[in-house]
Amino acid sequence: MSRTHLIISDQHAHPEFHNNRALWLGQLLCDLKPDVVVNIGDAADMPSLSSYDKGKKAFQGRTYKADINSHLDFQDKLWSATFSRKKKLPFRVFCEGNHEERITRAINIQPELDGAIHFDDLGLRDYYTSIVRYSGNSPGVTEIDGVSYAHHFIAGISGKALSGLHPADALLSKNYTSSTAGHSHLASWSTQVTANGRRIHGCTVGCYIDYHTPWAGMANQLWFRGVVVKRNVEDGNYDPQFISIGALQKAYGHLS
Repeated sequence: MSRTHLIISDQHAHPEFHNNRALWLGQLLCDLKPDVVVNIGDAADMPSLSSYDKGKKAFQGRTYKADINSHLDFQDKLWSATFSRKKKLPFRVFCEGNHEERITRAINIQPELDGAIHFDDLGLRDYYTSIVRYSGNSPGVTEIDGVSYAHHFIAGISGKALSGLHPADALLSKNYTSSTAGHSHLASWSTQVTANGRRIHGCTVGCYIDYHTPWAGMANQLWFRGVVVKRNVEDGNYDPQFISIGALQKAYGHLS
């Protein structure tokens, strides 16, 4: 039986920016009623744990508590309408992204933080049925209805994220199966048919951010901001739909 998947990528909840966009997406959840929701990671930005910004002026004033509170606020806004309906919930999967993994990395670098901060502070078990953690230094992979999902897939033994000019093609040529990733903030889709007649799809799903990210500069213009709906998902095949955050704001902006 085919099912409908909703893919949410890279929300980057940040204390300096509001989470109104979560309300719009929450209403889409209620209207769409997907069978499966995959949050593909980097839901929390966690700027207080950024190793890149330490020592810079921009790092001043950041706190772990503010980061966690911003993330929890986003998740509350995202799921409150669906949970309050008291109807059958979708199967909800969260794939840990590199920004959530900052918590584990910080503890490994500074063991004295163990106990003071913890992955469970993200409260993901309150919102999601299944949580796919990092495996070593690489994002974990889960398969649902023949589609492999991960925050990003690795390019080789280096463990670096698979990338390239055509990331969806790269996913197919590397994984040989239907694969969907976030991380890059780019939208890309490619489809092929295997020798045995099975249709497979590679997909990168952009990000769900409505603010300008200062560190990215001109790269902000390259990002797809929105979500992806997959209909008729079965054995790795599906019909994709990219929905921009602008379209969601137009439909549901009155909620914020």
